[in-house]
Amino acid sequence: MGARRLAIVTGTSSGIGEKIAEQLLQRGWEVVGIARRDGKIGAPGYAHHSMDLGNVDGLAASLETQLASRVRDPGLTRIALVNNAAEVALLGQVDQLKPAGMLEAYAINTVAPVVLMGWVLRTAAPRVPVRIVNVSSGAALEPFPGLGAYGATKAALRLAGMVLAAELDMRGGSGAPRDATIWSYEPGVVATPMQDAVRGATADTVPIVQVFHDLAAHGQLRPADAPATEIVSYLEADGHPRFSEQRFLLS
Repeated sequence: MGARRLAIVTGTSSGIGEKIAEQLLQRGWEVVGIARRDGKIGAPGYAHHSMDLGNVDGLAASLETQLASRVRDPGLTRIALVNNAAEVALLGQVDQLKPAGMLEAYAINTVAPVVLMGWVLRTAAPRVPVRIVNVSSGAALEPFPGLGAYGATKAALRLAGMVLAAELDMRGGSGAPRDATIWSYEPGVVATPMQDAVRGATADTVPIVQVFHDLAAHGQLRPADAPATEIVSYLEADGHPRFSEQRFLLS
């Protein structure tokens, strides 16, 4: 039997996550998809787990019950985690945001990915290379009016990945360094249901909404296959820095 590689991908019911799963399967990976909605992928090698990533109190227990045996499989030669799922429903100017909505956005966009990163690293055998991709956004570094809550959750995840990388480096100073790397990846403006949601907002909610309408009208949305290909290439490669990131700038 050849090399066996396992990827855990969140948000596989549509968009970038679905394309990542499809491309990994085509390249011989085993894929576990996590999403609130049922998955449409029926290919061999794919297992779908319906989980609400907003239920962070029960997330670790669900992972242990449903996925631990797969991640601990001694036959694995590589493990990948792609934190792709995100909640963008909380749109609005900062002084209009509701606390309950902010807590839900942080749970899905920040807390759940951090829980997943820690759980995978604790559960996977130390000898197995681990590749982690945190799908980020330009809103994590730039102040886009109306996207304050979403941008803040992505900024927090970006920093959490950087801190985790620094912690792994410190642990490696006392022994053989673990082959685990983190990539904060901005996919750019992609034709996904998330973009549909933003364009559906009013100017009172998202003052720059016309920018998103213009991007779509001028054909500047990337197909979901494009970022999926870049992410899959990262997952399969070696020699990455402990932490790295890709910014996406519109030409």
